[in-house]
Amino acid sequence: MSKIGVAGIWAALAFVMTTVWAGGGEPTIKIGVIAELTGDIPAVGASCKNAALQAVEEINAAGGVDVGGTKYKIDLKIEDNGSKADQAALCAQKLIAQERVLAIIGPNASLGAVPASSIAESTKTVLITPWSTNPKTTLDARSNKPKKYVFRACYTDPFEGRVLARFVRDTLKLDKVAVLYDVASEAPKSQAELFRQIFNATGGSTVAFETYTTGDRDFSAQLTKIRETNPQLIFLPAYYNDVPLVVQQAKRLGITAPFLGSDAWSSPDLIKLSQGAVEGYHFANHYAADAATPEAQKFIQAYQTKYGKTPDDVAALTYDAFGLLVEALKSAGKVDRKALRDALAKVPSFDGVTGHMKFVEGSGDPIKSAVILQIKDGKFVWVCNAAP
Repeated sequence: MSKIGVAGIWAALAFVMTTVWAGGGEPTIKIGVIAELTGDIPAVGASCKNAALQAVEEINAAGGVDVGGTKYKIDLKIEDNGSKADQAALCAQKLIAQERVLAIIGPNASLGAVPASSIAESTKTVLITPWSTNPKTTLDARSNKPKKYVFRACYTDPFEGRVLARFVRDTLKLDKVAVLYDVASEAPKSQAELFRQIFNATGGSTVAFETYTTGDRDFSAQLTKIRETNPQLIFLPAYYNDVPLVVQQAKRLGITAPFLGSDAWSSPDLIKLSQGAVEGYHFANHYAADAATPEAQKFIQAYQTKYGKTPDDVAALTYDAFGLLVEALKSAGKVDRKALRDALAKVPSFDGVTGHMKFVEGSGDPIKSAVILQIKDGKFVWVCNAAP
């Protein structure tokens, strides 16, 4: 037998021993989570971590996951990527090579999910991102074909772009918009470009297309240019921490056009930070807590009891990511990365907290609905669903 063959066998044995028997004799499966616990968007990481802990607590309390007739408890390993791309890649490498996890949930922001997914794909490790909408996350950069080991629990930017463009044209009856976005951030950049493309194709006019860079705090130059074009609405696909600054500065400059947001607005921290500045504005999201199904209400109530607040979309999507993972584990038949990947790829559909998901074999992107929410009286209020 060759040296490479022996090394491969020992690596496989080390993975099985570390993953399956990590709990002092009790069968366990290591699952990694990469979340944005620090950095620019800590509320996103906190929601992901909270939902992951809740999901694992429920799974283990029920005796674990039945894989091939054996019950396995989940051993959760959480890493903080600091909301940075390079740290996300390092977290993925650590979880796969050192912790020897069977699968990874996260990162959430596309900035980190894109590099982390490349690491997962190259090492043949399943990764499910709850919240990353950028197409690059699940597409191979060289072949532009779907990655085999990377999946997501959310819809994608092209779908969100269509939803928002149609909402502006068909519901709000507007045809003249401006766009302001962070050129250095994966998801906002993708959302801005796709929205403009689709909005213009439906007969609308994008009269201004302005950019800023992550970390900027003065948007007066861009907003002044936008003001000169007199738009009916401003599309701002920015994370919750940037939105209040932009909107407040726009109001001081005398801009009266309403803003429209993407799913990056979804954290309740947006409302607290904006101090009323975003009242009445709409944005696209992955689910609406006030229009949830009876099954989703169980999750919401349990989350509220545990954490004292209503779960946002990141929490709901993280919980769904664990639901998908558990379903695939049960049908995989053994604790093995490839077996898990093959089982996950064959999941035809899944009913989660964020709604019904349909998967087409060969793609890690679910076909699912979006919702439009409005900020009313300091709360996120459901307006309508948008079917795929």
